[in-house]
Amino acid sequence: MADVDPSTSTTAPRSISRGRMALLFTVMLVTAAGNTAMQSVMPSIGTALKVDDVWISLAYSWSALLWVVCAPIWADRSDRRGRKAMMALGLTGFIVSMALCGLVLWAGLSGWMTAFWALIAFAAARSLYGGFGSAAPPAVQAYVAARTPRAERTQALSLIASSFGLGTVIGPALAPLMVLPFLGLGLTGPFICFAAFGLAALILLRLRLPNDEPQFPARGRAYDAPYANGSGGAPQDHYHDDEDENDVAVGRPANPGAPAKRLRWFEPRLRPWVISGLIGGHAQAMVLGISGFLVLDRLGLRDSPAEGAGPVGIVLMSGAIATLLAQWGLIPRFDLGPRAATLSGILVAAFGVALLGAAGDLHTIALGYAIVSLGFGLFRPGTTAGTSLAVSRAEQGQASGIVASVAGASFIYAPALGVWLYNVSDWLGFGLIIALCLIVAVVGAKTLQLDSKLTRDSA
Repeated sequence: MADVDPSTSTTAPRSISRGRMALLFTVMLVTAAGNTAMQSVMPSIGTALKVDDVWISLAYSWSALLWVVCAPIWADRSDRRGRKAMMALGLTGFIVSMALCGLVLWAGLSGWMTAFWALIAFAAARSLYGGFGSAAPPAVQAYVAARTPRAERTQALSLIASSFGLGTVIGPALAPLMVLPFLGLGLTGPFICFAAFGLAALILLRLRLPNDEPQFPARGRAYDAPYANGSGGAPQDHYHDDEDENDVAVGRPANPGAPAKRLRWFEPRLRPWVISGLIGGHAQAMVLGISGFLVLDRLGLRDSPAEGAGPVGIVLMSGAIATLLAQWGLIPRFDLGPRAATLSGILVAAFGVALLGAAGDLHTIALGYAIVSLGFGLFRPGTTAGTSLAVSRAEQGQASGIVASVAGASFIYAPALGVWLYNVSDWLGFGLIIALCLIVAVVGAKTLQLDSKLTRDSA
């Protein structure tokens, strides 16, 4: 007989034990850290394989597209199969993907495969993460939300979301230490190490987390694919049974008895936020795509790519810390509303891009990238919150799906486009990014609803 989690009963939910919360935190942490560790070594691997930078960026595109498509599907299936089953599926996808990616890249670096076929095999192996790894994050959030009292839910969900942010710091910090000289692993060491970490997390998940039988749908948001350097924004509590009393006050329909209509990307209430998120997301994706190659070029490491993992990791880690500073410090400290966070963030990001484009040493590059990440760390939660507040509570699940899709869509081709323009001309790439940021600032200033109206408590 299966070991059924007693917290799935129809009685009031009880707090999740610290041990189980730590396990769920670890599941998210390992996947986020593994992905950012991979990002810190891929520019060096591409250089060692003598592959054009743009093809390295394109290798992620299919995985990003699969994430956008599959994450909502797995979230829906977790309602029937159980959260634990989807977490295990997601971790398995992560483990197999990381191990195969490491194996095919090792074969390419060792001369067993040509660079072309190594890159094709890498893209195929990476797609396993986009297709199956996307099952874990929404299942983790749904498990936590369904098993914590309403008064504790926001704190619990924030803790789980913070694991993604912390992972983006830990991954680049550990990656240079995992460039192992023995067994010929070299730059593929981080792939193998994080596959092992994922396997350990999967074993603990199977042994320590009881099976569950969902009693109601999981309406939590699907997490962004972890390509955005942890800037997906804080989670929101979508598990209310009552309709928001403020819906009518801000122009949102309030009819608890009627099913929510199907939301579209450019539905009038969402259009300004979606446009801002899509344009700004493309700018962010281009910066992330360029940054690793910029470090190699400006520090003169193209001829010794193995030495590039450390500096690239430092730059990515500085950006992750700045993102956490924005989300954990600036937004709550200054009580920034969606419009203020969106517009101030995109202007800060534009300034950081200009500094990054002019940087010539590691310190300035890290500073510029940190300012860029600080800006997008304000911008992304701003557009997320604005999208959420623009619709009723009954439409929150659909709105969160739109947010995740917009964020994922930005990473399908924009990194490759940014790298291609950067290789043509440094300032052609950076100039387009700055232009996109300024477009968001101008259009957003005219179209985004004022915070005083969007967040007011009464008419």
